[in-house]
Amino acid sequence: MSDDERDERELDLTSPDVVTKYKTAAEIVNKALQVVLSECNPTAKIVDLCEKGDAFIREQTGNVYKNVKKKIERGVAFPTCISVNNTVCHFSPLSSDETLLEAGDILKIDMGCHIDGFIAVVAHTHVRQEGPVKGRAADVIAAANSAAEVALRLVRPGRKNKEVTDAIQKVAAAYDCKIVEGVLCHQLKQFVIDGNKVVLSVPSGETRVDDAEFEENEVYAVDIVTSTGDGKPKLLDERQTTIYKRAVDKNYHLKMKSSRFIFSEISQKFPIMPFTARALEEKRARLGLVECVNHDLLQPYPVLHEKPGDFVAHIKFTVLLMPNGSDRITSHPLQELQPTKTVDNDPEIKAWLALGTKTKKKGGGKKKKEQAVRKATKLRIQGKLSPWMQHLKNEVFSSPFSELDLVGCGLAVKMVPRRRALEWSSVGGSGGRGGGGRWGGVDVI
Repeated sequence: MSDDERDERELDLTSPDVVTKYKTAAEIVNKALQVVLSECNPTAKIVDLCEKGDAFIREQTGNVYKNVKKKIERGVAFPTCISVNNTVCHFSPLSSDETLLEAGDILKIDMGCHIDGFIAVVAHTHVRQEGPVKGRAADVIAAANSAAEVALRLVRPGRKNKEVTDAIQKVAAAYDCKIVEGVLCHQLKQFVIDGNKVVLSVPSGETRVDDAEFEENEVYAVDIVTSTGDGKPKLLDERQTTIYKRAVDKNYHLKMKSSRFIFSEISQKFPIMPFTARALEEKRARLGLVECVNHDLLQPYPVLHEKPGDFVAHIKFTVLLMPNGSDRITSHPLQELQPTKTVDNDPEIKAWLALGTKTKKKGGGKKKKEQAVRKATKLRIQGKLSPWMQHLKNEVFSSPFSELDLVGCGLAVKMVPRRRALEWSSVGGSGGRGGGGRWGGVDVI
């Protein structure tokens, strides 16, 4: 996509078309997650499952926005990853990999989809077993889920990113778990999967982020990873890394022919979104990717691990900060959990979870028809307003009730929704009906 093809103005949720594209991408990625989950049987190859997830997203995105005048880009925004047990994230192996699933595995499935650069991401944790999940496996999943629910309620206009960081720490601790270090919740923008506005998972001296306040019409990927271990995952084998993203602000003249070939292919096929090395010619990719990474032309997404025996859970969702509240557009139901810990005894966490996700409208209790009448009704004032006429005007537009008794004016006004009109009567006198008539110098239109 060239710069000339992009609209110069930044598109956000104030555009209904943008909201539709986010929700279309979300619907597709939610279905893709369900497809992958349905195929996660014992002895299934992880690479085959990852391919099925990506293929489903490509197929479904190819079926939408086909007949628009201006061609729009759409497809995979983040390659399907399936990280098992103590593997934390980003495991999306090459085609030659023979790793199989086994009964009892804890799976973290992570994927993303975009329509015209508007991205929806999701991650879900599932245990390959029948019946409820119990013990520490249930604890770590419940910790991630509860932390995600709290974050959903705190990522809202007017709140600060540090509030979310502190809250998810407390939730994880209630389950005797840790939030995994190095995970960031990013703001999403068109063609930007890792915006500058972020929520830090764990405060540390090595990783610092700017203080930020959430604003209306922003979009975020809320990303929560919990562990029964120490929450400090390690890179064990660089060769497991297969997911990369083009660093668009970096340039370097590559020395190796294979590197130049691979980088040219990446620039053409994956100029902005993360991609998997499976999409490249494997032998050339092994050599070429190393030089590209060493000179910062590509950003790697490393495969990280907690210690063997540790349980890890991952929940990620996309949330739209709409004017009427937070709209979580990606998710998947959890299995039945029977954790050994609970947050029910912590009043602060309970208060967070009790917060609503929708914004209450001022002057609640108004009926829709009455709202429509008040918006459509206008008063045209002839000449200078007398005090009671000003009172009439103010009361008609501010009162939530259908019948107004204007004390001190000797006048009763009643709204008639079906006729989109006003009726009035003076105390002890004759009445009249709105619709262009004049009474006391007031036109009701």
